[in-house]
Amino acid sequence: MAKILLLHGPNLNLLGQRETDIYGDLSLDAINKSAQKQVTDAKIEFATHQSNSESALVEIIQQAKADKVSLIVINPAAYTHTSVAIRDALLAVDIPFIEVHLSNPHRREPFRHHSYFSDVAEAVVAGFGADSYRYALDAAINIITKKS
Repeated sequence: MAKILLLHGPNLNLLGQRETDIYGDLSLDAINKSAQKQVTDAKIEFATHQSNSESALVEIIQQAKADKVSLIVINPAAYTHTSVAIRDALLAVDIPFIEVHLSNPHRREPFRHHSYFSDVAEAVVAGFGADSYRYALDAAINIITKKS
């Protein structure tokens, strides 16, 4: 059975509490519950993790190969602009991934305009708030469905 892994980077555990004008008022738990329903309704296995630690995210990505993950949806958050380690882990496992962001990084501070992931991602979904996750998961489900 196909499996989607949804990964959340640093500070996303504070969704609904921090900078709600940028990130919205939904909690990470609410986003995960909606994502789980969407993916399981498509008869695809689902797992999700959040970490503030770059090394923990690298380890989860490395484990994804052994866990037979079909596709990763990742919001690297602040690591988008800094993490060669997470990029290298994604390339090493050779699992297709979709980069997702709640806000549109290109409408924000200049240092947020560069992503270490976009050029190797299957797709990038950004700027739709919590709906960014829904759209990214729709795309992930479509990619998996076309492969089977």
